[in-house]
Amino acid sequence: MKSVNNSVMIKGNKYGISLVLNPDVDFKVLKKQIADKFKESSKFFENAKMAISFEGRTLTNEEQQDILDIIGKNTDMKIVCVIENDPKKEELFKKTLEEKLMELDNNTGQFYKGILRSGASLEFENSVVIIGDVNNGARVVSKGNIIVLGSLKGNAFAGATGNTNSFVVALDMRPTQIRIADVIARSPDKPVKDATKEAKIAFLEDNNIYIEPLNKNVLNDIRL
Repeated sequence: MKSVNNSVMIKGNKYGISLVLNPDVDFKVLKKQIADKFKESSKFFENAKMAISFEGRTLTNEEQQDILDIIGKNTDMKIVCVIENDPKKEELFKKTLEEKLMELDNNTGQFYKGILRSGASLEFENSVVIIGDVNNGARVVSKGNIIVLGSLKGNAFAGATGNTNSFVVALDMRPTQIRIADVIARSPDKPVKDATKEAKIAFLEDNNIYIEPLNKNVLNDIRL
């Protein structure tokens, strides 16, 4: 019989922890292994607020929720958001994204060109497309969506008046903090070095902020 002792591994990643799961082991068996792993590590995760990502196998939304429930039952850790990992690295969809965002008109959004450096703070009544970087210590607030055609390393607050359908997009998503409506997700104090730069979208679902790779299917679903 194949050993399942190493079927579940917990690793640190840029946003918090990454749960590596064996793709060849039955999910029911994995759930028991996950419970055991987090029960053993409960003191380490005591009162921690982290994001989680999954590696090794593709999970349905229901399976992801099962795992989050298991973690909640066996630790005091609070999962603030789920980071989606796409094993197939796709090219940045900058050109496609720019074409899509050009549909914005004066009534639905605006553009800002330039680098926001530490200490800078911009607030917008509508959706905004920032052509440039948002550096650490900078802040962008929008009542609509925030799209950064560059690196997002500072703070982004979308849906400032409570719009839960708002989203944040960045070609290089490494924020200090993302807030959508009333939900906040923060990056860990010690981010993983050499993280892959990849276009991603952050959105709100079931009172959690999810960050996923930005692909053509997601672009088609964007509602400006």
